[in-house]
Amino acid sequence: MVGLGRMGWGMTQRLREHGVAVVGYDRSPEHSDVASLEALVAALPAPRTVWVMLPAGAPTQETLDALRGLLATGDVVVEGGNSNFRDSIARAEAFAAGGVGYVDAGVSGGVWGLTEGYCLMVGGEDAHVAQGRPFFDALAPEGGFVHAGESGAGHFTKMVHNGIEYGLMQAYAEGFELMEAADLKIDVPATFAAWRYGSVVRSWLLELMVNALEADPALSGVRGYAEDSGEGRWTVNEAVRAAVPLPVITAALFARFASRQDESIAMKVIASLRHQFGGHAILPETGNTKSDVAE
Repeated sequence: MVGLGRMGWGMTQRLREHGVAVVGYDRSPEHSDVASLEALVAALPAPRTVWVMLPAGAPTQETLDALRGLLATGDVVVEGGNSNFRDSIARAEAFAAGGVGYVDAGVSGGVWGLTEGYCLMVGGEDAHVAQGRPFFDALAPEGGFVHAGESGAGHFTKMVHNGIEYGLMQAYAEGFELMEAADLKIDVPATFAAWRYGSVVRSWLLELMVNALEADPALSGVRGYAEDSGEGRWTVNEAVRAAVPLPVITAALFARFASRQDESIAMKVIASLRHQFGGHAILPETGNTKSDVAE
């Protein structure tokens, strides 16, 4: 296992709990079993299976480039980061030239995967997937593994998975805000908690939301600012390329962009236009509320 961060460490522990011997390497010496990638490869019996669990982009690419010079025919690399599926297709071709298999693995489960298992979506040739199957079976809960298709399919399906996740989270968030705004004194945390049982909107995300509300019912310790990992953008880009309408996922992605604005320039334009055509009041930039202006 290359990369022993939150995901890689949890996956390593779960593999070991299922009787799999794992050699771990990380740039942080205190977490590593070996001192280098060279030592990692030397410690593994052939045919080797090396799982790279690093952030997408340069860290993953640099590691894969190094492994291409270290691995031999019959070895297999499993790349489990949130990489772009087009990169995965190119990487599979590059490894194939040296006789090394490449499997792109979409991994879902987060920090809970150690105990609950990791849902795995993999892409690659049948023989390469079969070589990694004992490890996939150890990591995934029953029914939580799929050989989604050819190279690139694992990361493509994970990309779509994350786009759907955006939409689900946005729907829960909007429902929460509407109930909080209603003049009915609704116990919103208790309502969400009840939805976990028998409701058609129950899900693991809902359970996690209830966990968050139990810890901080007013969410007072949380800033309303949401990052995106990039996969939501890729999902929307692929939808545009394929002319497939994704209104919910696209809106959820744009909502995250909106969360990062202290003040929207677009809304300033709209306020100015409303003033121009209708004489509607413009609130001063100092942050006065509507009630302040009315007074």
